[in-house]
Amino acid sequence: MTIELTDHFARILAAPAFGHLGTVRPHGSVQVNPMWFEFDGEAGVIRFTHTTKRAKFRNLQKNPNMTLEVIDPENPMKYVEVRGRLAEVIPDPEGAFYVHLGQRYGDADTQAPADKAHRVILVMQIEKVNGR
Repeated sequence: MTIELTDHFARILAAPAFGHLGTVRPHGSVQVNPMWFEFDGEAGVIRFTHTTKRAKFRNLQKNPNMTLEVIDPENPMKYVEVRGRLAEVIPDPEGAFYVHLGQRYGDADTQAPADKAHRVILVMQIEKVNGR
C-alpha cells in the first residue's frame, strides 16, 4: 500500500524530531511514550528502536495497531499523525540501529546501550496520515 504524503508531512517526518508513539495496553487504555524514529518514505514505513523487555513491545505483540504523532519543529501548532500496524520486528542484538538513531538525533558519540542484547527494530507499516 502506497501512502501519498504532502511535502509538509514528509518534512516533519524527515526531521530529527521526537515522536509520541501510542500503543494499546491489554486492558484497552493507551500507552504513549516519546520515541526516536526514522521515516522511510520509499518503503512507506517508520522504524523505531526498542527492546523485547518493555510493555510497549508486549502491547504490540497482542495488538499491532500503533499511532505516531510528531510536532513540526518549525511550528508547534502543526503536526503529523501516522496510523499503522507493526509489520515486522527485526533483531538488533548489537544495538546498531540505536546508535544510528542516536547519531540522527545529534549525538555523534552514541554507544550501544547496556540492553543491546534485547534490542529490536520495530517496523510500522503506514496506513493513514493526517494532521495540519
